[in-house]
Amino acid sequence: MALCEAHVLAVPIWLWGAFAATVIVSLVIDLLAHRSAHVIGFREAAAWSGLWVGLALIFGGVVFLVLGGTAGTEYTTAWLLEKSLSVDNLFVFALIFAYFKVPRAYQHRVLFFGVIGALVFRGIFLAAGVAVVSRFTAVLFVFAAILFYSVYKILKGEEESFDPGKSFAVRLLRKVIPVSDTYVGTKFFIKEAGKHVATPLLAVVAAIEAADLIFAVDSVPAVLAVSDDAFIVYTSNAFAILGLRALYFMLSGLLDRFHYLSKGLAIILGFIGVKLILQACHKLISDSVPEIPSPVSLGVIVVVLAASVVLSLRRPAEAATNEKTKQR
Repeated sequence: MALCEAHVLAVPIWLWGAFAATVIVSLVIDLLAHRSAHVIGFREAAAWSGLWVGLALIFGGVVFLVLGGTAGTEYTTAWLLEKSLSVDNLFVFALIFAYFKVPRAYQHRVLFFGVIGALVFRGIFLAAGVAVVSRFTAVLFVFAAILFYSVYKILKGEEESFDPGKSFAVRLLRKVIPVSDTYVGTKFFIKEAGKHVATPLLAVVAAIEAADLIFAVDSVPAVLAVSDDAFIVYTSNAFAILGLRALYFMLSGLLDRFHYLSKGLAIILGFIGVKLILQACHKLISDSVPEIPSPVSLGVIVVVLAASVVLSLRRPAEAATNEKTKQR
């Protein structure tokens, strides 16, 4: 495999510090605002979602000003890409909550700890991905193959099913500590007969983390097609992840209406796969092989997402008809 020179930005230490401080302060404020368990309605979720999106865009503006237009465009593209791919997570969240019969008032607490775990694991995976890509350009072909396989599964309706109760994380948790059958508020551990046992809420967190690990298989290769700079890929991922909880509660109950969204995500993943192949060919074969500029990638993602949402909302009857046909 050929070696390639990594695209490394001269990121000031203070910018890393500002990012870390923003994430930590945001998580603390979010935790304090939701310290009492309650059902999160549409208006509250929409307000928080707007806050997270605004925060991500403001940080993107800082990236534009400090690191330049190219870095700013890459950050925005990567953030929007991760935001779109994360919609799949929302369907899995709904599946997990339904499987474990999680009371709505406790769901935010589960997702809060799920987000913290996702920030840690994504950081590890992205760091490893950046290190590999910076040394072995040919791995981009492997990443492209992963994305094309995901496209095939989506278009064929063969996406991997996720059984929350049988996930590795949940099975491992049950081996380490007994899990009770009863929720006790937002507690993760209680004492029964003098012994510490886990509540089902901890098993739900484990299932959420396991789901994120599965989605990272598509997410990490996709974002590395946009940039191989650690700062860009991690900050964009982090801000997309931070807004997941509010987005889930805002769209809860409406997810089934976006029946064209999976097709849109397939188009986006296929496009990113082509982008990866062109990048690899440009570096390995010839400089004359064109690469897809980040502004073009950003435009494609915006157009495909908008078209998927509009078509889903304008043709809801088609989804209902198909569903009835399947049930017959």
